[in-house]
Formats: sequence, C-alpha cells, structure tokens
Amino acid sequence: MHIAIASRIFEPEPSAASFRLDALATGFTEQGDRVRVLTVRPAPANVRSGDDPYRDADRAYTVTRFPVFRDNSGYVRGYFQYLSFDIPLFFRILFGAKQDAIVVEPPPTTVFFASIAAKIRRIPVFAYAADVWSDASESTGAPGAVVKVVRWLEKFAWNNARGVFSVNDGVTDRVREIAPKAAVRTVGNGINTEVFIASGEIPAAAQELRSAAPYVIYTGTASEWQGAEVFVQAIAELHKRGVDLRLVFLGQGTALPELKNTAAELQVPVEFYDPVPPEQAAAWLRGSALSIASIRPGAGYDFAYPTKIFAAWACGTPVVYAGPGPAREVLSENPVLGRGVDHEVTAVADALQAIISEKAESASAIEAWAQENVSLSGVARRAVEFAHTRLS
Repeated sequence: MHIAIASRIFEPEPSAASFRLDALATGFTEQGDRVRVLTVRPAPANVRSGDDPYRDADRAYTVTRFPVFRDNSGYVRGYFQYLSFDIPLFFRILFGAKQDAIVVEPPPTTVFFASIAAKIRRIPVFAYAADVWSDASESTGAPGAVVKVVRWLEKFAWNNARGVFSVNDGVTDRVREIAPKAAVRTVGNGINTEVFIASGEIPAAAQELRSAAPYVIYTGTASEWQGAEVFVQAIAELHKRGVDLRLVFLGQGTALPELKNTAAELQVPVEFYDPVPPEQAAAWLRGSALSIASIRPGAGYDFAYPTKIFAAWACGTPVVYAGPGPAREVLSENPVLGRGVDHEVTAVADALQAIISEKAESASAIEAWAQENVSLSGVARRAVEFAHTRLS
C-alpha cells in the first residue's frame, strides 16, 4: 500500500512527534508499504551543511518538505503558523500522488484540512491523538468560542477518520467522549531505544558540569503547562539544606524566559542549552544523576505521559516526576525507575535528594525495563497492525 504521513514537525527536528512518526514510517516500510512523509523544512538550527542537509538520503521512505512560517522561538506554533502548513498541505494531498491512507499529526486544523482534501480524493485518514487540544485550550484560559471551534474540529476529524491512534488510555477515553463514532486504538508511546541507550560518550560540557557537582536534567520542551519552575525552586531548597546539585535545561519552549528569571532571583546554579539532535540529548542524559519531568495539575494535561521520561529510562537514568498522570502509577509500581510526587517544592526536593545517588546501581535495570516497555518500535508495530486491519 501507499501510505502518507502529514506533520508540521519531523526529523531532524528533535521532538516526541518526530521520533514517533519516524518510527511509524519505518514500521509501515518494514511491512512492505511505500511511505511518503509530507512535512516542512526544518528550523535552521537543525540543518547541516553538505549534500543532505535534512538527513533524508538514508531513510527507507520518501520525505517531501515545504517552507513554513515559524514563531520567534523557531516553532511552527500559532494559528498563522499552522495555516502556513495546513493550506499547502491541502493542495499537496488534493493534487499529489494518490495514497491508500494518510496518517495526520495534530494540531486539529491540520487534521481538518487534510481530512477535507482526503475526502475529496476518497483517501482514508488516520488521526494521531497525542493529546486533546480542546481540553488544553480550555485549561489555559482560551476564549470559549475558540475552545468550541477546536473541539468541533477534533470531533469532526476523529468521527470521520478510518481510525485514531491514541498514546494512552486517558486520551482514548477522552476521544470517545468527544467523538463517539471514532474507531480509536491505544497504541501507546515510547522512545527510540536504539538511539537512547545507557552506554556511550558523555559531552565535554556535561563532564565539566558534573566534575563540580552532580546535575539533574530537563530535556525537550518547557511550556507553561508543564510547570518546570518547581524544579528550580526545589534546587534552591536543596542548596539551603547543603545539597550541592545543579540543574540543566536542554531544549526550548515558551516557559524558558520565566525559568531563567526564577533561577536568577533565587541565585541557583541552572544552565540552559539549546536543543540538540537525539544522539546528543542521549549523551547528556547518560551524564546526569537523574532526569526530571512535570505537569502542572489542572492544566488540561492530567492524562499526559511526557516522552522525556521514556528517553531518560532508555539511557538508564532514574526520573523524578512531579504532577498527575499515568507516570505516577508506573513509578509507584517500579521504584527502580525513580519517584513520582506531587507538584510541590518540598516533595520534589525530598525526592531529588532521596534518589540522587542511586543511578550507578540501577542504570542497567532501568535500561532493560525501557527496552521491554517503552520502545517506539513496539508502538509503531501496534499502529501499523491497526491501520492494516482497518484498511482490509
């Protein structure tokens, strides 16, 4: 079969969606399908010099890229930016090569435009539900009219899709509530366990940092709804206790300016680094004493399971997670993986202090658990099987 995957973000831009969709494209290809990814030209920071600037030459599938507008931080984020991808995508589907199915990554506007074009061409659509955008919009105080429009877009897309891929049971339940006609399957989420591994080099900058004191690391996107400031405040609390611990943010996001301000006000050792390719992110994780992740309660993402947690585990690194969601249950059932606590400064500080010295003893066990439970290859396999079943 001929399968297209449409997304406003894709490798080599480092993101959970990029990793997940690359694994999906590879999974379809391994089953004999011919795959074409319809995506964007990556941000300049992710373009390398030479004959293969986007690193597409060695892929087992085809990638076609269009220019797109980005915000000041380099994201394709915001309705104008989304539409700069969505409208060309509509015509790429309408007049492009006929496909047997199209998999579409959010936002809801993208799924809507792709679904309309695909309906005209009579091409089945599979929507990827990585989260519920309408709930997130509502929780962040978006106007009621905006929330209603986003929810209508999601309902339309999910009800009309041949199938919906969901990343966890919480998202699956919410999809069914919003779109009762949706054929949704929980395929899970994970990380590339061939890139994120416990053995390998550690960057010179990371070695220099940990020669002075251990560091904990927050990788990937830092948005307001994640509430990562709790870790800056917890590091300040630990310094009052005489615990010498550094904090590293490796990535980008709208919360970074406020995080920098908080670190300056509290006078705590926090380092900020720009996003790096997955291999380098894995190296930073290997050098850390532990990894951190969070979700602010009541922000509309209580059911989310941050992918940065999977990356840490694959590198043999324990995690302190602050907030609600399925990660808390997994950490409770598997203490070797780290600790889940409330999104509260003292609780986070206590957890950091408790497990800061455990990595050397637990790295191999954590990596083995990740290989078994959160490998993206397994996620892709379940998605491909579901798609083939729905198309047969």
